[in-house]
Amino acid sequence: MKLPARLRPAAVTVLALTLAACSGGAAPVTTVNGEIAVAMQFPPRSAYAFDADDGALLMTLGVAETLTSVDASAQPAPGLATGWEQTADPKIWRFTLRDGVTFHDGTPLTADAVVTALTYISTVSAPPRAVRDIGLTVEADGAGAVLIGTSMADPVLPLRMSSGNLGILAPSAYAAGGQPQVVRTATGPYVLSAVNGADSAVLERNDAYWGAAPAASKVTVRYVTDPQSRALALQSGDVQFAEGLPHAATAQVEAAGGAVTAYPAARTVELLLNQSAEPFNDLRVRRAVTAAIDRPTLAAQVLQGAATPAADLFGTAVPWGSRVPPPAADLAEAKSLLTQAGYGPGKPLTVRLWTFPNRPEMPVLATAIQSMLGEAGIKVEVTVGDYSAQEPKVLAGDFDMFLNSRSYLSDFADAASVLTSDYTCKGSYNIDHFCSPEFDTLVGTLATTSDVTARQKVFTQAAGILTDQAAGVMIVHPNNTAGTRGVTGFTPDPLGVRPVLPQLKPAG
Repeated sequence: MKLPARLRPAAVTVLALTLAACSGGAAPVTTVNGEIAVAMQFPPRSAYAFDADDGALLMTLGVAETLTSVDASAQPAPGLATGWEQTADPKIWRFTLRDGVTFHDGTPLTADAVVTALTYISTVSAPPRAVRDIGLTVEADGAGAVLIGTSMADPVLPLRMSSGNLGILAPSAYAAGGQPQVVRTATGPYVLSAVNGADSAVLERNDAYWGAAPAASKVTVRYVTDPQSRALALQSGDVQFAEGLPHAATAQVEAAGGAVTAYPAARTVELLLNQSAEPFNDLRVRRAVTAAIDRPTLAAQVLQGAATPAADLFGTAVPWGSRVPPPAADLAEAKSLLTQAGYGPGKPLTVRLWTFPNRPEMPVLATAIQSMLGEAGIKVEVTVGDYSAQEPKVLAGDFDMFLNSRSYLSDFADAASVLTSDYTCKGSYNIDHFCSPEFDTLVGTLATTSDVTARQKVFTQAAGILTDQAAGVMIVHPNNTAGTRGVTGFTPDPLGVRPVLPQLKPAG
């Protein structure tokens, strides 16, 4: 399908020209004394507060660490704990702590320190999603182990403990009461030595780190929210690493001697269809919309390759995600299904499509979808508005179609939370009002399934039901991007668990 000119994003061309104009050559970048600077996409939300999702940022920086990590297969892996096992009481797990770990303030990692840290984060007014509403309790079991309990048996507690928002800080971080002090109190390969609000931070190499020391002796972290500014900073050599680069910046960064890596993100842009009212309470209409949308064209042309077309809810960022691309549009099938549902020249179908501008690709996709559905005979009225104003209405079922962007992991590498909240009959975020007893029964088995591979099989089966029932149209899976210039060693991690900055090796 060839897109009309009005659907080709002009911003891509403008950005490319801007970058080209600034590319004064490909002079090599040489770091001094092993020090580097980086441009990060998302600044701390609340002074690095763990209960504001800032713990995950500290983990990305290589400052804070958690009891467990996650391997490439989304299985739990050792972190500050080297082993774990379920006790005779299925509601309690025992975690054995790593020997020889020292906090940045010089104190040792002990069971009591872990109890203090996890008790704090699980009892704040709004705990992280990984431990919310599970009744988490922690107690020491000798000097080198902790017992972690939940109100009900939890088969994935070791995976939960990998959430970046459950980082373990030294007891001194909590001594003054209130929000923990994060400067020089964690255990990671980098020490957070200075903080300049949400603008920047300074990291120093932790020479007492229990694992392999990072190559860079010092890292200046700059928080740059504008993607064009991040690309220009990398191109000019002001930073040696930048995340979240515009797809259009790739050629210019490479011309300046840098490299750009694109890799899958655990996120789906989905067109949610309100099944609580006409016309989308009719499966034929939902399938007609699915058939009319050319997802490969949306990914390749509208988003200029900055995403992959979505065959179902899960993409290649996770081991259980679909590797099979979706079909192109089938307008004949879409029109046939609409006719079967009673729509046609005598009864035209007009629907409302809402979305929001917070993610710049959303309005562009909405316009392209409007055009594609128009070719099938569905008139679409697009409204781009504030998400916070839209959310109460869509949750109440006062909408037709809603184009949303949603992470399908919730704080840790397991999909049970999103499947439950977004698609079960009583789900708290079930925007499309999908309700299937078969689906609910399947997802319900996750409460007693501890084997990670078996859980992932359930995730795949659940995604298949959503596709078969056209519970929304999974449009694209956006890509993450990262650029380097003057450093090597970056390895993409679609799950977002591996610390990024300790990988980077300065040149020169």
